[in-house]
Amino acid sequence: MEKGIVLSLNKSETHTFKKVNQSSIKLIKGLGVEGDAHMGKTVKHRSRVAKDPSQPNLRQVHLIHSKLHDELESQGFKIKAGEMGENITTKGIDLLSLPKDTILNIGKTARIKITGLRNPCNQLNLFKEGLMNAVLGKDENGALIRKAGIMAIVLESGIIEIGDAIQVIIPDIPHIKLDRV
Repeated sequence: MEKGIVLSLNKSETHTFKKVNQSSIKLIKGLGVEGDAHMGKTVKHRSRVAKDPSQPNLRQVHLIHSKLHDELESQGFKIKAGEMGENITTKGIDLLSLPKDTILNIGKTARIKITGLRNPCNQLNLFKEGLMNAVLGKDENGALIRKAGIMAIVLESGIIEIGDAIQVIIPDIPHIKLDRV
């Protein structure tokens, strides 16, 4: 069973691109990160609200693996945790390889379910020119790879602190590859 740790926690009460570092955050079942602008049962991302505000919010929690920050730094981008809008920065888990519906138990009681990949948008380029292309790639077959993190919904409430353990529970086969949500 794969395990990881929480390196950084972030939230923002307003629809800003960057999120503010926190020593802890509270996840609320069915809603997301308490006090975060993206918390709610229905979509909160402005582009999705404009299309259909009644859509279920499959993007309650945004996670990025710390290796992405390292990879971006090697390309000349100095990105700090929270600056790409993520709520949780992790270490020790290859988030992008997890199948859909993977469960992450974080800390004592928080439990989230992976819904899909973050779809990078032009806000990345507004933050740092060229960043959007830096978080996109191609696999050996030429298919697009989105590296800007994964999204999840909250199954069980709980307070998460920096340094908390993350336990990965892979769903039963057949596994469904992550796609953008």
